[in-house]
Amino acid sequence: MGWYFSRQTRAQLIQELIQPQEGERAHYHVIAHALRGNVMWSVVRITAKETDIFGLDVGESTAFIRCDLLQGSGDDWGYKPLEEAMHPYYYSCPLRYLDMAPEQCREWRDGVRAYHARRRAPRPMA
Repeated sequence: MGWYFSRQTRAQLIQELIQPQEGERAHYHVIAHALRGNVMWSVVRITAKETDIFGLDVGESTAFIRCDLLQGSGDDWGYKPLEEAMHPYYYSCPLRYLDMAPEQCREWRDGVRAYHARRRAPRPMA
């Protein structure tokens, strides 16, 4: 997927990205989000309005982890949407989010756990 830019502030873009979205085939609701620099992590609950969205029947729900890369350009701010299943190669996702959505990419989740383990590890004194 590409980048999507519009004339708005970073804060306005973030508000737009966390608002519930009503699509033709599903309803999307952000149930948790966190910023790590210009990477926004979200857990999105999806409820199917048609059969076979994420393997769901009509009315069933599941959740997935989304990674939105944020970038400013002049007076515009944009984002690049990624999902766990795409193995986004960013690992600063909050650990608790891993318990909030079914696993879609074991290798990526292992990377998230390793990232947090490195951050918690004591640093040698110089």
